[in-house]
Amino acid sequence: MPQSESPDASDVRIGIVTVAYRSDAMLSGFLASIPAATSAAVALVVADNLPAEGDAAGIAESASADYVPIPANPGYGGAVNAAVHRLPDNVEWVLIANPDLILDPGALDRLVATGREDDGIGSVGPLIKNPDGSTYPSARSVPSLRTGIGHALFSNLWQTNPWTRRYREDLAPAGERRDAGWLSGSCVLVRRTAFDEIGGFDEGYFMYFEDVDLGYRLGTRGYRNVYDPSASAVHIGGQSTGGESARMVRAHHASARRFIRRKYAAWWLWPVRVVISIGLAVRSALITRGLGR
Repeated sequence: MPQSESPDASDVRIGIVTVAYRSDAMLSGFLASIPAATSAAVALVVADNLPAEGDAAGIAESASADYVPIPANPGYGGAVNAAVHRLPDNVEWVLIANPDLILDPGALDRLVATGREDDGIGSVGPLIKNPDGSTYPSARSVPSLRTGIGHALFSNLWQTNPWTRRYREDLAPAGERRDAGWLSGSCVLVRRTAFDEIGGFDEGYFMYFEDVDLGYRLGTRGYRNVYDPSASAVHIGGQSTGGESARMVRAHHASARRFIRRKYAAWWLWPVRVVISIGLAVRSALITRGLGR
C-alpha cells in the first residue's frame, strides 16, 4: 500500500483524489500503483459516494488516505470537488483518477513535469490503455455542432465515420504530445489554481460530460489541456456503473443537453438548443427502448 505514513502537509505539492462507488475490488490496486508512479510525497483523498456498502473506508485507511463519505451521492464531479477541498492548501497539482485505474511506473512524475513546463497548462492527461492494450481515445476535441451531430447519429452504426474520428481526434498523429479540447476525467492532472479559478467541476453534471465541460471552461480561460502519451495508465472500466446501461444512457444524454446549453448560450441560438435537445431526447428514448428498459 502507498504512503505507509502520512507526509508532512507542508512538504506536499501533489494531491491524488479518487471517487469510490462499489469500487472495493479495484480501489486497492489503484492505490497500490501510486508509489511506482511518483517519487514525490502525495496527499491522498478517497471520496465515497456509496459509504453504506463495501469497505472503502478501511481500504483508504490502510493507504493513509483521507476518507470522505458522501451519502447523498452528488455524482462524480461533486465528489471530486469535495475531495479536492480536503487537500492541503499548498498542493499545486491534483491527479483526478477513477479507482478502476492502474498507473504505470513514473506516470505521475511525467505528468507533473509536463505541467510545469508552461504556466498556461491547466491540465495534463496520459495515454490511457484498455485492458487488452488498445488505446482509449482520452484526448478529444470539444464537439462542434457539425461534429457533435454527426457523432451522435452515426457513431453506433458507422464507427469510422469522419465526425466521430474528428471528435476522438483519431486523425491526430499517434503517440505525439498535443493540445486537446478536453481530457478524460478517468485520469487527468489539473493545476490546482486553474481548477479553483473555474470553480472545479460543474456539479450540475451527475455523470458524463463533466470532463468535457471542465476542459472547455479551462480553454475559455486561456489554459491549455495537454495530452502527453509518455505517461500512461490502464483503465479497467465498468466497475462502478456496470449493469446500469439504461440509466447511463439517460444520464449521458441529459449531460449532453446541459453542455449544449452552456456552449451555445447566446439568446439568438435558442433554435439550435431546442432542436438539439429534442434530438437528444428522442435518441435517448430510442436507445433505452432498445435496451428494454
